[in-house]
Amino acid sequence: MVAIPATIFSGILTSTTTTTTTSTTTTTLPYVPPPVPATLPGGAGTSSWINPEPWSGSTPSILTTSFPISPTLQGYAAWIRSTSTSIGLYPGYKGPGPLRINRGPMMVPVVARPYLLATFNSGFYEEDTAAGFYSHHTTFYPMVNGRATLVTYTDGRVDVLTWTSGQVIPATIGTARQNLNLLVENHHATSATIATPYMWGSTLHGLPKVWRSGVGVDDHGNLLYVAAPDQSAASLAAIFVRLGAVRAMEMDINPVWPIFVTYGARGGLLPVLRVSNPNQTARRFLYSSTKDFYAVYLRSATTVQVPW
Repeated sequence: MVAIPATIFSGILTSTTTTTTTSTTTTTLPYVPPPVPATLPGGAGTSSWINPEPWSGSTPSILTTSFPISPTLQGYAAWIRSTSTSIGLYPGYKGPGPLRINRGPMMVPVVARPYLLATFNSGFYEEDTAAGFYSHHTTFYPMVNGRATLVTYTDGRVDVLTWTSGQVIPATIGTARQNLNLLVENHHATSATIATPYMWGSTLHGLPKVWRSGVGVDDHGNLLYVAAPDQSAASLAAIFVRLGAVRAMEMDINPVWPIFVTYGARGGLLPVLRVSNPNQTARRFLYSSTKDFYAVYLRSATTVQVPW
């Protein structure tokens, strides 16, 4: 784990100007997110991001951090640069869809591992909520208008949005995964997030606050991932707002499922859990997975552009 110099973490596009007698050169540094503000009432200071994979290049494609959510508990976040990454959505052997549909490798393909940056959990089993799943030119479950959807595009962009295209999958879309409704829209928690706590999944033992995870996008079109214990839908939304999310959606919940893994060396080597979840293993998606999941790759001309 290598910390990026503090000067990079201003979160502001900065310029360096060099003047000589003959010319002026201006260099604009790539955007990085600002440190995470304190989340506890009366808390002071910020939580810095780190680059967990310096092997991937001098400009970080993924940053991770943790931050206190109570005197004894930590929340976890990752930031994924959309311009330098490609994201694949992979079925598991139980979800989604019927077994007669080609489910691919159900793990990170070996051929794609030289570019593997991260893996993270997806959403609920589709049988538990009306939601669509599209990947590898295949609709495993039909898309549902009005549902929050994590979309990747064929040009590499990523977004979290409310689906409005019905059963028609636009040609520009590479993958689409739905789960419930938006938690955050226009930088604010949605009214449903606050008013309808029962909407956000069946929790272990019926507890109102459990492990929850989600994804969002920032103003620059980059992806945000968050997981934390002891969360309601409203408190998870508040974390996304604090991180600067324009829109965000809940993914899987309860202790077993939240996971975000980075890889300390090329080839899927030296995997590290960035979410301190004792129910998970860092090698989980390097072998056949029960549920669907996402893999993040360093974008290159030879990167696998579709899951398998």
